[in-house]
Amino acid sequence: MSSRTVLSSDDIDRAVTRIAHEILEANTALQKSGTANLVILGIPTRGVILAERIAKVIEKAEPGVDREQLLGRLDITMYRDDLASNPTRSVTETHIPSQGIDDKVVVLVDDVLFSGRTIRAALDALNDYGRPRAVRLAVLVDRGHRELPIRADFVGKNLPTAREERIRVQLTEADGQNGVVIES
Repeated sequence: MSSRTVLSSDDIDRAVTRIAHEILEANTALQKSGTANLVILGIPTRGVILAERIAKVIEKAEPGVDREQLLGRLDITMYRDDLASNPTRSVTETHIPSQGIDDKVVVLVDDVLFSGRTIRAALDALNDYGRPRAVRLAVLVDRGHRELPIRADFVGKNLPTAREERIRVQLTEADGQNGVVIES
């Protein structure tokens, strides 16, 4: 199996910073404030890490932001359409900020957007927690090959790939190093 690095640690940091600022700009246009009614929910595992990194950038850019009200995590395990074929997935904790998501702008964060099925499951899971004003999607990598009509609003890097290739996102918190690798 061959592999090539397509995003370095610095590339990932730049992408996360850009995504965070794009989220603030988009929310300012919608809400007249960068963080007003904003909730960022990471999809386990690496989406949670990326959401935390995005929240840190937002905290630096917007002093006084309450991170506890900004950041959460959304487990989608029981909403997946492939659960029967992969029943060993472990369920993790969902954490919705205490003010909830009703009438909020929710930004879902994941590492790779591929078929769109993970995000479909996330949208289904989100319905159990309330009715957001708007739902946006932020991903580190969009690799194409959509099976559902889903697109990302905030993208770190578009990486067209062959269907048989695999994107491996490595984040220090989970993998001990930062990088994005395409394996074929």
